[in-house]
Amino acid sequence: MRVDFPKPNIFSSKCLGFAKCRWNGDIIPDKFIAELKPYVNYVTTCPEFEIGLGIPRDPIRIVFQDELYRLMQLNTERDITKKMNDFVSGYVTSIKDIDGFILKDRSPSCGLKDVKVYSSLKPSSSIKRTSGFFAAGVLKSFPNIAVETEARLTNFMIRENFLTKVFTYAKFRKIKNNPLMKNLVQFHAENKFLLMAYCKKYLKVLGNIVANRDKKSLKEVFVEYEVNLLKAMEKAPKFTATINVLLHALGYFSKKLTSDEKRFFLNTLEEYRREQIPLSVPVNLVRSYIIRFDESYLKQQTFFEPYPKELIEAKDSGKKRDYR
Repeated sequence: MRVDFPKPNIFSSKCLGFAKCRWNGDIIPDKFIAELKPYVNYVTTCPEFEIGLGIPRDPIRIVFQDELYRLMQLNTERDITKKMNDFVSGYVTSIKDIDGFILKDRSPSCGLKDVKVYSSLKPSSSIKRTSGFFAAGVLKSFPNIAVETEARLTNFMIRENFLTKVFTYAKFRKIKNNPLMKNLVQFHAENKFLLMAYCKKYLKVLGNIVANRDKKSLKEVFVEYEVNLLKAMEKAPKFTATINVLLHALGYFSKKLTSDEKRFFLNTLEEYRREQIPLSVPVNLVRSYIIRFDESYLKQQTFFEPYPKELIEAKDSGKKRDYR
């Protein structure tokens, strides 16, 4: 069941192992980002450096005044809001063929949703939390693309979802660059179980798009399919949906497995439901059945290997693991 995966294009904050560009001149090595390097194409930048703040530089913070969010330098009291907004607007719109983002957690520029907001530059406690200026631009321009921080990706279930999405998008981007109807039909067929887990409603929608009963042009079909594929995978699958897919797959082997094997599989599903093990554990059990019984239809389903198996962490157990 060896799968050839196209390399996703992933944006990463530059300070996460690529350059010493933090405000204090540091670099932040991240194990997960380093492990991904052989399997993805990275695009990186540091918004704060790009707008001329230098390395090292005075710290910045988000200040909420007069019902507006402002980006300010603490020591100089310099308002760099417009400069950052101009950079974000130009840079984000220039990004093409991107499959996912990994942003620096809690950064006033790149933090996703947990950046501290203050009422002034004076020493004080934060009053709320929001997205960093660059992250806000990303979320606005790429509402359905996989966007995470390096901190959130220490949660193995978030990480599994992120990897599944970016490698699926990369596969679609590959066939979009060679738009043939037979390629789209094959892509949809191979992803039926995966889409069933993410959203059964959109599985049906996407199936109707592929059927093309209205005889739309090939370009229209691909555009419509992409829009709905991103919507289908916007939210991580619910446990119930994923378990239903695994039980559906088990049905292919129900008369071939012993009662002990079935019991063991169902116990494994229960451990997954309780978040004690990652999805890769019950999936690999089914994969072993697929190989053992040479089930050709299930062999093609991306659900059972949505991303390179080398990226599955053997030590994953429990809800979180520190990658940094």
